[in-house]
Amino acid sequence: MSLTVRSGAELIGTALLVAIVVGSGIMAEQLTQDSGVALLLNQLATILGLGTLIVVLMPISGAHFNPVVTLAFLVRGEISIRETVVFVLSQLLGGLAGTGLAHIMFGAELVELSTNNRLSLGTGVAEVVATAGLVATIVLLVSRSRESIIPLAVPAWIGTAYLFTSSTSFANPAVTVARMFTDSFSGISPPAALGFIGAQFIGLAVSLALIHPVTQTLKEPTHVR
Repeated sequence: MSLTVRSGAELIGTALLVAIVVGSGIMAEQLTQDSGVALLLNQLATILGLGTLIVVLMPISGAHFNPVVTLAFLVRGEISIRETVVFVLSQLLGGLAGTGLAHIMFGAELVELSTNNRLSLGTGVAEVVATAGLVATIVLLVSRSRESIIPLAVPAWIGTAYLFTSSTSFANPAVTVARMFTDSFSGISPPAALGFIGAQFIGLAVSLALIHPVTQTLKEPTHVR
């Protein structure tokens, strides 16, 4: 498909993903005062929504919805620099549109800066782990020609990392930027967002370095004796 169609799918997919994350966070706040229950509601909506978006849009664009995933494929030589730039811009614009959409649906201000400072040493390390695990899951499945499992494996990883990482697994620079502009349950303050994004890029580098020997082995021809 044309780059226009594929980048459009990335924009729409990222917008809907952010709308799901932010919208379910606002809904959770309205339904309960228990932060644990709110987190579980936010997690469940994200898992189901992300899985659906991947199934629907993966045949069109690959369903990256995430700059670090797109960059991982660039480093592996599977997409061009031009495609990468267009995809990342589409993801960033889509994320911002998703926050605005969620705010419109819930009657909030269209744009607001978050005051939720999530950054600490622990959450920074958590973002490295969450992002590295996400990239490794996708790249290893693609390397083994098991793309059909991605709609199950990626939401499963994100959903699990929601609960075992202290950062609740943002693992996505476009989503992180978008969540700066909501002062709701899902928001993150701009200074904290910069720290999270830095950790996400570290996670990308760590993941690619660790899985490189494995992917190279998968490329080697099998010799029959």
